[in-house]
Amino acid sequence: MPVHPAAPASGAPVDLVVMAADIDTPQLKALAKLVRAAEIIALPAGAGTQAFRLVLPQQSDGVAAHCATAGFDFGFVPRDQRLDRVRLVAMDMDSTLITIECIDEIADLYAIKPQVAAITARAMRGDIDFRKSLQQRVGLLAGLEVGALQRVYDERLQLSPGAQRMLDGFRNVGAQSLLVSGGFSFFTDRLKARLGLDHVLANTLEIAGGKLTGRIEGDIVDAEAKAKELDRIGRALAGAAGLIVAFGDGANDLPMLGRADVSFAFRAKPIVRAKTTYAIDHCGLDAALNLFA
Repeated sequence: MPVHPAAPASGAPVDLVVMAADIDTPQLKALAKLVRAAEIIALPAGAGTQAFRLVLPQQSDGVAAHCATAGFDFGFVPRDQRLDRVRLVAMDMDSTLITIECIDEIADLYAIKPQVAAITARAMRGDIDFRKSLQQRVGLLAGLEVGALQRVYDERLQLSPGAQRMLDGFRNVGAQSLLVSGGFSFFTDRLKARLGLDHVLANTLEIAGGKLTGRIEGDIVDAEAKAKELDRIGRALAGAAGLIVAFGDGANDLPMLGRADVSFAFRAKPIVRAKTTYAIDHCGLDAALNLFA
């Protein structure tokens, strides 16, 4: 993940937070010595996760390499980056809030998953324009019975680890939630009801005679549409002092992530990890809660 300076532009004191399923004490102590931290404080964490705050590290050189070797997620956290300042948490759906790419799983029921998944992978890496890729993939689904969507939701869709705790943590400080996806409203609408999300935006599959037509209804929700929706909702909520937080995993999320105050790459492609505030590679989504003072 990007290594942030030990002294942010705000001038606020900075701590180093490290997180993993299991943190080896000698490795933790070695890291504290490396950065010359004043103190090590254990943090409350989610199921199957440990987290520690290394107070007032004096330098950041070698942190990324040490954490990569140890299998730690980490982040330098300014003290003024407080959880109670978060006003909106925005997230991508496929492979971020949930573990699957819905369109790939729909295609699997149609026995064309390899063809669709190959296009999906190229789009998430940024190798192909998202609009073009979506039109190609949806076109391959023409004629599929609409019941396949419900089967994917019922049988294959699972929340990513820590998703519920992450949402609850931000909701408890008064933040609203936005699920914004280049995927499909069939799934975002159900997740909105299931998780109590405040806002959703996604593409709508055109259906005729109980079957997919292979087309999208209305305007396509692409990378820029996702970013504009974050701006539209988030800036009104955040005001002068609030924070907008965003999560994503693919190239299509980069404009949205770039407009957030604090951005997270969740088990993401390298192009995304390189351009976000923090990366979560080993822990669940709820690890993000530790990266606020």
